[in-house]
Amino acid sequence: MKLIAVIPAYNEEQTLADVLKRARPFVDGLIVVDDGSRDRTSDIARTQGAVVVRHVINRGLGAALGTGFAFALRCGADAVVTFDADGQHNPEEISAFVCALEKGADVVIGSRMMKCLGMPWYRQVANVLGNLVTLGLFGAWVTDSQSGFRALTAYALRTIQLKTDHMEVSSELIAEARRHRLRLAEVPITAIYTDYSLSKGQSFSTGIKTLIKLIVRRITQ
Repeated sequence: MKLIAVIPAYNEEQTLADVLKRARPFVDGLIVVDDGSRDRTSDIARTQGAVVVRHVINRGLGAALGTGFAFALRCGADAVVTFDADGQHNPEEISAFVCALEKGADVVIGSRMMKCLGMPWYRQVANVLGNLVTLGLFGAWVTDSQSGFRALTAYALRTIQLKTDHMEVSSELIAEARRHRLRLAEVPITAIYTDYSLSKGQSFSTGIKTLIKLIVRRITQ
């Protein structure tokens, strides 16, 4: 299995080098999608041996993932794994995703809620709300719908149809997996929270915008 990591990054010069160094032993290639960064994100990614695909302007998480998925397919990926560039995921856990894929899963979600170690209470509440929204709108239940640590087979990448550009893509991926009857699995992951990674979370206003966009996505699917 040719496994390629797709890492969306926006102004992540502070953490990106370490994330790529730790991930390199577990994948066959690294693709960093620089989503319009104004810092040294692209330069750092290249020095760590990653292929960089750059958006001229900041388009959002969903757009970055869509770009990364398309590029990974052109590179011959059999599967991709995605994780955040801010250091909150442990690349050593990639093996659990590979195991789930080898057992037949098309989409694997890394769930922080299956361990809940070190997750701030307000993040847990926000996560449960996101899970309920995903269930209510799309009829799909997972324990961590907003996780950025996930894996998808090439078949899943060719099947799903991403239409959202921002944070709502996390729920959209799960909705698409259900709509196309893809085999969905979850594996427990450890969340590594720092002041830096916590600062990257959604604000209340962003959460409301995400909800509105998901409702529109549900109506138009």
